[in-house]
Amino acid sequence: MHAVVYETIGGPATWQAVPDPACPADGAIVDVKATGVCRSDWHAWRGHDPVELPHTPGHEFAGVVAEVGPEVRGFHVGDRVTCPFVMGCGRCEYCTTGQAQVCPHQTQPGFTHKGSFAELVQVRQADTNLVALPAAVDYLTGAALGCRFATAYHALTAQAGLAAGEWVVVFGAGGVGLSAVMIAAALGARTVAVDPAPVALQRARDLGVTHAIEVDTAADGGLAAAVAAVREVAGGGAHVAVDAVGSPGTAQAGVAALRRRGRHVQVGLMLGDAAVAPFPWGLVLAHELRVAGSHGMAAVDYPPLLALITEGRLDPTRLVGQVIGFEQLGEALMAMDQPVLGGGGLTVASR
Repeated sequence: MHAVVYETIGGPATWQAVPDPACPADGAIVDVKATGVCRSDWHAWRGHDPVELPHTPGHEFAGVVAEVGPEVRGFHVGDRVTCPFVMGCGRCEYCTTGQAQVCPHQTQPGFTHKGSFAELVQVRQADTNLVALPAAVDYLTGAALGCRFATAYHALTAQAGLAAGEWVVVFGAGGVGLSAVMIAAALGARTVAVDPAPVALQRARDLGVTHAIEVDTAADGGLAAAVAAVREVAGGGAHVAVDAVGSPGTAQAGVAALRRRGRHVQVGLMLGDAAVAPFPWGLVLAHELRVAGSHGMAAVDYPPLLALITEGRLDPTRLVGQVIGFEQLGEALMAMDQPVLGGGGLTVASR
């Protein structure tokens, strides 16, 4: 087969002939029809996440089952599938209770093993991790679900328990933030997007956000002004806050923008010193707020998300910025050294 391979951190990522992946006894090989190019792939290429070299990135994909191991019971050659970017072991207490996204033995294609920037990709523990695609969901849509829509859906439903009519504030109108806006709207919620970039907020408006608040979140008083605006718009505060940025300031602003008994979900990664940053625990206690994280989504939770798509209430391809060929994947990955500000557009390769 052919795949994108880089042999050094930050080195050339080229399309080249490589050996086919082996099919595990409990796994499957998927013929990749579409795969997304995510900033997480770029982080690994730049050495921010450790990977074994030489490496093939890619963790957002959809395709057709080309081979199954002898222990697989729920999937067959020819099935149209996607899968979460977090693959559970299928045996631990978390996997067996439907929480594979926090499996302590998890693997991730494109990180712990070779990924989907390839004609074929290995899926481990297929019965736990493969997701059947409905006939109405094409491969481009399946790949666009990737980590952004799955993480945002899990954040709003399983972690926040979002109900129709509630107010959701999303800090950060990038890929996962815009996904959260679209999903919240599809679920009947009212949405507020907060971002310093006018182009990102215009994209949020195009996608149906109820209110867009432009503030310089890095300036003194910027986030405080955003919190005040959210509380005014939402009549005393949002029911749910999503920090899609991943900074101490936006996390604290999310909590401050909540009404009493509200729910804050941390989606943006808290890296470096931010991982142990102070948090307004006094407010959490006094107002009985709930704070949760969101780390992907287990395969068993995909059907309701896919139903939103087949019912016409959610179209993930609206966040696809460009469609390229598989031979261009390496160039697209390396081009992320120069990210485009705002808009959250996803690059998807299709074959």
